[in-house]
Amino acid sequence: MNPLDARLAALADPTRRAILLRLTAGEATVQELAAPFAISQPAISSHLKVLKAAGLIETRIHGTARPRRLRPEAVDEIWDWLTRYRAAMEANYRRLDSLLEDLQEKDRPA
Repeated sequence: MNPLDARLAALADPTRRAILLRLTAGEATVQELAAPFAISQPAISSHLKVLKAAGLIETRIHGTARPRRLRPEAVDEIWDWLTRYRAAMEANYRRLDSLLEDLQEKDRPA
């Protein structure tokens, strides 16, 4: 799976999106990330593995702690793709609007 596909797949899960949102406020340990969820710490660790494999987060070693942090450059890659996708869709909508206007002009009585 290419990196963009892995990142988008990782974002498909609401728990992982919530973890990423929490990490926008700064790095956090597994225990801190698990606190707001009614799921086990191993389940949170599983979500963190998916996020790490997708390149969305990284682990920093600080003594015995292993805080996680967001990798902004990975999020930037998603944002860049979405921006290109949006531009393409807007161009399609403009062409469709133009076509509809042309058809309406032809249907108007002279």
